[in-house]
Amino acid sequence: MKMKTLQTKLIDLTRLINENIPVYPDTVSPSFEVLNTVEKNGFAELKMNLVLHTGTHIDAPCHMLTNAKSIDQFPIDKFIGRGMIIPCSHKEEIDLVYLQTFEDKIAQVEFVLFYTGWQNKWNTKEYFNDCPTLTPEAAEWLTKFRLKGIGIDAFSLDKVSSAEIVKSEDFPNHHTLLKQEILLIENLTNLDKIPDSGFMFQCFPLNIENADGSPVRAIATFNTSVYES
Repeated sequence: MKMKTLQTKLIDLTRLINENIPVYPDTVSPSFEVLNTVEKNGFAELKMNLVLHTGTHIDAPCHMLTNAKSIDQFPIDKFIGRGMIIPCSHKEEIDLVYLQTFEDKIAQVEFVLFYTGWQNKWNTKEYFNDCPTLTPEAAEWLTKFRLKGIGIDAFSLDKVSSAEIVKSEDFPNHHTLLKQEILLIENLTNLDKIPDSGFMFQCFPLNIENADGSPVRAIATFNTSVYES
């Protein structure tokens, strides 16, 4: 007779950081320098220089707003909670009417993750093309829920533009959501490998003072049934 048991499964939603990682247009790529090696110095030490918004990362409110919170000013439980996936790969934009079909589920979670399919364009020129993003009305509507964060498998929750000349109107969704202290998690991956709901999401940042963002190790955990003889 086979016995059913529950097994916890972990899915890594994080991009690997290296010198060749795609970065937001007109920002700085990470660089690495070997300071010490085991062979020469008896220990290995690698120096890394990178922008805090490299790879899979969180945007803090102070990334776009003055006199707003930095990453280190949030309690640790801000970065973990129940999550859900909203599929958007068939959409050109994530509009309010579409989001409202998920209203009951959104009310029961702390994190909403948008699966646009852009994760499959990683390391290609197409990754910088405009992916499905929230309409301003949809972003405003999401602020009525008790969300800790919103994530996406693409570069931005707004249309991609150059980082050299930035105006507030270029990032309306960032401003709307960050004003309500809803954290933004960008460049996620493997969103197609987790269930639509019923999972825990975590995205713990580095504890850096006054940080406007941070790379994270984003993970989804959920229970799955296993049958044993």
